[in-house]
Order: sequence, then C-alpha cells, then structure tokens
Amino acid sequence: MSALSLDWLISVDDHILEPGNLWTDRVPRADRERAPHLEMGADGIDCWVYDGKRFPSSGLSAVAGKSKEEFSPKPLPYSEMRAGCYDATARLEDMNRAGILASLCFPTVTRFCGQLFSEASDRDFGLVCLKAYNDWMIEEWCGAAPGRYIPLVLIPLWDPKLAAAELERCAAKGATTFAFSENPAPLGLPTIHDTGGYWDPVMAAANDLDMVVSMHVGSSSTVPQIAPDAPFLANLAWGATRTSGAMLSWLFSGMFQRYPKLKIALSEGEIGWMPYFLERAEQVLDKQRHWVKKGMKWGDHAASHHIDLDTLDIRETFREHVFGCFIEDTHGIASIDVIGEDNIMCETDYPHSDSTWPNCIRTVRGIIAHLPEQTQYKILRGNAERLYRFTPAEPPVLAGV
Repeated sequence: MSALSLDWLISVDDHILEPGNLWTDRVPRADRERAPHLEMGADGIDCWVYDGKRFPSSGLSAVAGKSKEEFSPKPLPYSEMRAGCYDATARLEDMNRAGILASLCFPTVTRFCGQLFSEASDRDFGLVCLKAYNDWMIEEWCGAAPGRYIPLVLIPLWDPKLAAAELERCAAKGATTFAFSENPAPLGLPTIHDTGGYWDPVMAAANDLDMVVSMHVGSSSTVPQIAPDAPFLANLAWGATRTSGAMLSWLFSGMFQRYPKLKIALSEGEIGWMPYFLERAEQVLDKQRHWVKKGMKWGDHAASHHIDLDTLDIRETFREHVFGCFIEDTHGIASIDVIGEDNIMCETDYPHSDSTWPNCIRTVRGIIAHLPEQTQYKILRGNAERLYRFTPAEPPVLAGV
C-alpha cells in the first residue's frame, strides 16, 4: 500500500448501539438486574432498563441499510437493526464496504458523554457500570479487531478526581481519548470557566496523559431552539451553534494556556462556520479585552478568568489545540486555508441518519479531490492517526471508490 493511499478514511465519529450483554457479562451476578440491561416490552420493542427508567432505541440511531424514505424516529428493536450497529465483527464488513479503515465510536444508551451514570441515584454503582463500559470498549469492541477501532472512554462527570483516576486507568490500557460535554451547565455541572477549578483534575490528567477531549454535538443533553415553536428540522440545521459555542468557550477559557498539551475534537459539528467565528473572536479580543481585564462586567456577564488576554492568540491557539470534524461540508473545505489542513478530520456517523454510509469514502473524496494528495491524506486519516496516536491495521481489501 502506498504511503499516500487515498482509498481509505478514518472516521472520528461513529456510534455503537450497545449489545444487550455489555453490562450483565461484566458486573457481579447479584447486580445484573440493576445494571443497564435489555427487556422486551409488550409491544415487542427492546428497551434498556436502568435506575427505574426505560430507554427505547430511536430508529434514527440505526438507519444503516435503510433508504431515506424509511427513516423514522420510532423505537426500533435490535432484531430489525443491521448487525453492524451493535456487533464489532459485523461492523467490519460495513466499514470495508465504505472504505472506513478505522472508527472512533460514541455510546448510545449512556448518552454521548456518560450522562446516564452521572444522573444515577446510586453513583457508586454508576461508577461500576461506567468502568465496565470502558473495559468492554477497550477489551471487546476494540479488541475484536486491533487497528480498526479507536477506544473512546467515559469519565464520572460527578467527581473530577475519580475521573482523573479513570483516565489514568484507561490510558494504561491504551485509550487516548475520552468523551466530555460540549456544555456541562445543562447537566447541572460546573462549566470549564468555574472559578473554583472544578475540572482541573480532569484537564491536568488529560494534559499529562495526552488524552484528547472529544465533544459530540448534543453532549449537553439539549437541542438548540431557534424559537419555542420552531420546526425540528430548522433546529436540527441550526445545531452547529452548539459546537461553535463550545469552540469559543474553550478558546477564551484559559485552559489551553494552563494545559499546553490539551487538545479537543469537536465531533459532528461540521466546520464551515469556523472561519467566521475565529474572525469574530479576534475582533472581540482586540476591541473589548481592555475593560474586561479590569474586572468590569457587562450586566450579568462575568469577566474572563484564568486567562491572559494580552498574550492570547486566537489563530495560534486554535491551530495548536482544536480539531474540527465534518461529514459533508463543502464550504468548510473551501475555507481550508483559514481552518488549516492539520485541524480537519472526517467522520461518517454510522449508523445514524446523517451518515454517508455506504458511500463514505466516495463522498469525502468528492469534496476534497481538488486538494493536493498530501492534504487529502491528512484529512482522510493522517490527522486522526497523529491526534489519537493511532496506528491503523493494513486495509484488508481495496475499497470501492
């Protein structure tokens, strides 16, 4: 295989519909009934049951193999899902078909950054279940095909010291990234601007361990609303506002000044909006930093904390610490000179309704074909390999392009 083979991509945002035995195989026998487990309802629909709640799987989370005309948010039983949704070995066949050399997968029932366990009535047992998920992710999902999956782990959001310890434990087992919230405030947690440094143990550990902070759109458990009665499709199309807010929040947080090795990946947020918000951030910094430095407030808006606004360089900070991820974003690629070819990665969102599967490699190649081969290679896989310190397996077959 050529060092610059453009026949394969690494997707940094896919999803797992957790197999029914994930927790029951890993927690003590006496705890199996209170661990997350599948039960079939009278309507024949599988539901996850945990902590007194039931969670059916949305049909939009498992559309692989269906036409757009068949998409539906109605609950979908596992028996009607493509096996690649929940089985790591079956997933490989779908990856090979679409030119996906390796995949980083976010969870489903736990929600994107493990909110399920943070909200649990028994957090001690929630931690047991969270660790079981991480062990399963590393040992079974990724272990099923070494070099084909990048392990993404969860942290106990409710206890930063426990979270730091879990990062250390998982890093020792080969994990290089963890899921975090785009905005912890709606989860009832302090934000990254907390003056008491709530997240410092986590970010210090991530900095020391070279663990990437992966933030999926929707990991604040909220859907942005243009207006209370705005159509869902309008709100969904507007969703990148959450990701732009996360990027700006981090750029002005001081986290990157305090933790210089820290890096964040903004999953499923697309990238076309980045040039504007970088430009706007520079304008705001230039014109407003002087009164902010004096500790003055504008209404209820707090001044910036933990950051030296005089030395903050928006573009340099972005280039060194922020990675944008896209599924289909022609405008973003057209602005690659602003975003930077080293800060862009691709994703396929398998098996969700935004996915390009099974035309993944063809879709991305069609968007980036005008770029130099070296740049294409970076976007397709090189940047992901570097960021996640990941060595993929050799491609088993030639993907159809």
